[in-house]
Amino acid sequence: MKYLDVWLRQPEWMLHPMQEFIRHEDVVRYEELLTWNILPEEGLEYELFYVEADVDRYREAISDVESIVDYRLAPIDDQSLNVWACQETRPEDRSWRGAFSDRHLVVVPPIRFDDDAAMGMTIVGDGDDVQEVFENLPSEIEVRVSEIGTYDRRGGTLAGVLTDRQLEAAATALRLGYYDVPRSASLADVADRLGCAESTASMLVRRAERAVFSRLLERYGGATVPKREEPRTAD
Repeated sequence: MKYLDVWLRQPEWMLHPMQEFIRHEDVVRYEELLTWNILPEEGLEYELFYVEADVDRYREAISDVESIVDYRLAPIDDQSLNVWACQETRPEDRSWRGAFSDRHLVVVPPIRFDDDAAMGMTIVGDGDDVQEVFENLPSEIEVRVSEIGTYDRRGGTLAGVLTDRQLEAAATALRLGYYDVPRSASLADVADRLGCAESTASMLVRRAERAVFSRLLERYGGATVPKREEPRTAD
């Protein structure tokens, strides 16, 4: 079973009004679709979002969307909120969602939206079905694959970017107190527990930190992290 991390950028005519708002107004810093329930026979869908934005301006924008039948805003603070919405399924959404129909695939929540309203999602399933999705998406949708691999216990997660040795080093450093403030363990302590030289422990921990922060910022912070040409080894 494979997983694929991918970003889909839709053309203007396909955008939901709230995606247009994200793309063209400097209000929404981050948004993700936490869960959804689509009722094809009724032509309705229920969705729950987490949003980081100016709450008042977001409320004003969503109130003008014709396809939204009902909604509830639950502000967390003045810069973030949860949004429950019931809306009619738009023909523009059917135009690309159809590529996922009748395939042995699962889209793993959340679906992320960057500041250009591109959708980031993790798709899990058979490799042939994943390929057929891309072949059947409207040609106007830009596709950027950020990661592909075998879906195991760490597939698609932050820990999935680490080698086993890097994960062991990071976990050891955390348990010993290397990340405490103030620190209660040193790199020498981490190296001793790992049974390696201090320089090796330092390299393992730094590579683990960079890998996790790179994925975290790219996936949830909207940042494009430059990638170094660095071979993936057992370290």
